[in-house]
Amino acid sequence: MRLFIGLMSGTSVDAIDAVLVDLADEQVHILAVHSHPWPLSLRDTLLTLSQHTREHSTLHDIATLDVKVGELFAEASLALLAESKTPTEQICAIGSPGQTLYHHPDGTPPYTWQLGDPNVIAQLTGIPTVADFRRRDIAAGGQGAPLAPAFHNALFRSRQENRVVLNIGGIANITVLPADETEAVIGFDTGPGNALLDAYVFQQQHLRIDKQGAWAALGQADRALLEAMLADPYFAKPIVKSTGRDYFNLNWLSHHTKGLSIGPVDIQATLCQLTVTSIAQAVLPYSPQRLLVCGGGVHNPLLMSGLAQHLPDCVVESTMAVGLDPDLVEAVCFAWLAQRRLDGLAGNLPSVTGAHQAVVLGGIYV
Repeated sequence: MRLFIGLMSGTSVDAIDAVLVDLADEQVHILAVHSHPWPLSLRDTLLTLSQHTREHSTLHDIATLDVKVGELFAEASLALLAESKTPTEQICAIGSPGQTLYHHPDGTPPYTWQLGDPNVIAQLTGIPTVADFRRRDIAAGGQGAPLAPAFHNALFRSRQENRVVLNIGGIANITVLPADETEAVIGFDTGPGNALLDAYVFQQQHLRIDKQGAWAALGQADRALLEAMLADPYFAKPIVKSTGRDYFNLNWLSHHTKGLSIGPVDIQATLCQLTVTSIAQAVLPYSPQRLLVCGGGVHNPLLMSGLAQHLPDCVVESTMAVGLDPDLVEAVCFAWLAQRRLDGLAGNLPSVTGAHQAVVLGGIYV
């Protein structure tokens, strides 16, 4: 056995997923899973800070959160081991992506910033921690995201059909996997996934998520508002590209809804259509036979049925159909990336991120 812990807390900040996985012989064997809740006060602070302009975020606020998030990631890892009765000394490493606060790869200079101090994780768990995966790719001229396509390529590619893997987290991203192995893998962030849906339902209904799209289902999408939002330059921006909650947030939404007399439930319905339409527009040019969906959005029937309607020539299904729980794909990915780091192997795909070369990602904290 070769055991790793993979952590994941996406831009929705709904929970920390911790997975214990055996990666011996280049196979993925999930041994245990733990979902660790975010304290509401810490979650609210993170979401509020990510929607502030960078000029209004104090260094004290960010440094304090860095430690607190690191402590929570350590708690999640230790809880996973306790529940599975696994000794810490059996774990090769923890793979921690951190919690993205700001992602600004097109700036001068470009940067990305993830919270969750890996020094804290390593100290509290006693386990080597691999973290800070994105900045090396940015240093090599890339976007630092998405990083999952390299894992998707290793696990989900088929010689029999063209596939696209879609992750609907806070931000949605796709990985294009051509059946022809001579063709390069392509991947990019398509735009908002659950981020706007979650933020708006919390603002209007004080719910953490719009579970199964129940609230959005009561409304009617507003065509003019949808078209105005789809006119945002990000959607037409050529690849390579990536984005984050610091761009697609309630401030962005209020810019589009200001002065409009549209009811809140209809705005939520329109946001649902924004996610579906922006994803479909990104996927269609690649003409896949199969769309494999993972992330929290897979549990939203409105999103899944909407994608099926927009992509009639494509099978739309969960990654469970090919053997991996859609809620665990990204956590397993960061366990896999941690293994790549320990083995000195590249973890990025330049065809996806735009980096000048393939590079080993992450730092090791012991």
